[in-house]
Amino acid sequence: MKNSLGRELPDAEMKELNYQPFESTEIGNPVISRVAPKVRVSTGDDKVVSSVDEVIKDVLKDGMTISFHHHFRDGDFVFNIVMDRIIKLGYKDLTLAPSSLTNVMNDKVIEAIKVGTVTNITTSGMRGELGEQVSHGLMKNPVIFRSHGNRARSIENGNIKIDVAFLGVPNADRLGNANGMEGDSAFGSMGYALIDAKYANKVVLLTDTLVDYPNTPASIEQTQVDYVVKVDRVGDPDRIGSGATRFTKDPKELKIARMVNDVITHSPYFKQDFSFQTGTGGAALAVTKFLGESMKKAGITAAFTCGGTTSPIVDLLEAGLVKKVMDVQDFDKGAASSMKSNRDQAEIDASWYADPENKGAMVDQLDVCILSALEIDTDFNVNVLTGSNGEIRGAVGGHQDAGTAKMTIISAPLTRGRIATIVPSVNSVSTPGSSIDVLVTEVGIAINPARQDLVAAFSKVPSLPIVSIEELQKRAEATVGKPAPVEYTDRVVGLVEYRDGSLIDAIKQVKD
Repeated sequence: MKNSLGRELPDAEMKELNYQPFESTEIGNPVISRVAPKVRVSTGDDKVVSSVDEVIKDVLKDGMTISFHHHFRDGDFVFNIVMDRIIKLGYKDLTLAPSSLTNVMNDKVIEAIKVGTVTNITTSGMRGELGEQVSHGLMKNPVIFRSHGNRARSIENGNIKIDVAFLGVPNADRLGNANGMEGDSAFGSMGYALIDAKYANKVVLLTDTLVDYPNTPASIEQTQVDYVVKVDRVGDPDRIGSGATRFTKDPKELKIARMVNDVITHSPYFKQDFSFQTGTGGAALAVTKFLGESMKKAGITAAFTCGGTTSPIVDLLEAGLVKKVMDVQDFDKGAASSMKSNRDQAEIDASWYADPENKGAMVDQLDVCILSALEIDTDFNVNVLTGSNGEIRGAVGGHQDAGTAKMTIISAPLTRGRIATIVPSVNSVSTPGSSIDVLVTEVGIAINPARQDLVAAFSKVPSLPIVSIEELQKRAEATVGKPAPVEYTDRVVGLVEYRDGSLIDAIKQVKD
């Protein structure tokens, strides 16, 4: 079976998991139902448990689904603490459903798979050794990749049924009131953890800082929490955030960033109270800086930004150039610390940010969004999940979700090293081409033919050389050559959902 993008989908998995093929980015106005968690009523004076082992033995059974969040990023200690004990206690056949998997988690996940503790995974992405081994057949069952908005949707509608959520927090009181803003391991917004706290049957908080009751403001409330576990350390503060954000100094990236800024400022969306999401890479941070300068010069302010928040975004907020920052995740210490002092930096959960099946997600109000790509093809389909060798090395993240902006821009170099970024057909589709409006490279911009309004607007701008995406692809190929096609087996190792739960692509095992 093929979907509307012409991607071949596996019949067996389609039938077994009751998938519909991807058809369109249009969600429409369906009427949906949501599930509710089971609640064990708490009436005691505290919920503090003496050890991780005690709480695991009390709540966990073979075959359950467990979840974690990734707000600690590569400074995360909680995931490995909990998974190590689960493995040693001999649990089997668990489904792992974290908001994403970071490199620091890889070794423990591989161990859990090899001993049969974890047999299913659903996540936003994976990288490094874990992604490599899964790509070569480590798991019996395919990994299901979901966007941040789709994960929230799937939890709310019961497609992901979390039995136990193990949530690391930088502070908590004895009854489970917690936030991400205080403590040595503060990481700011708890946006991706909040949905787990609302819908998991059992919620376990792990913290290294117990504070006086009642702990406010409370992002996670005592009404949602079953257990509080005191551990020595929940994370490494130096690896949670990057500290002072560094802008790129690469001439190619700076050229792309200036061109992206020109695209935005010469678009019909650059006006008072517009909204945007820029991203976190070096070039994206440069775009944020340039855009701020352009806004100041034009005398306009933005209504809001959303998505992952960085220090340059906070700088715009403090300068009065942005009215509100709708913050689902913070990527550096500056952004994380700002939340507790600036009431206009608002913590939002993943549902409010990007769930396509609610009464209005923030991404649906975005005017402009800047996204990256590992690959983009001549149909504007984007791959952010697999590398040129076919191995899993990225994350869907909020890519599909933010792609709903009125103008979605892909910022990418023509080539990376000896690898073409613009290709005839991507290895795997993360975001459909119908979501993408403009591709910006260092040698020119390609505009989706469906957007003739943008063609008309940008053709008048000397700094924006317009070329066809086919021309960019040929130029990339002429620079690095035509690579040998990746060889795959027939076995499916990954299933990529679109944000509405339909199947947009399947990832096959790379042939050894």
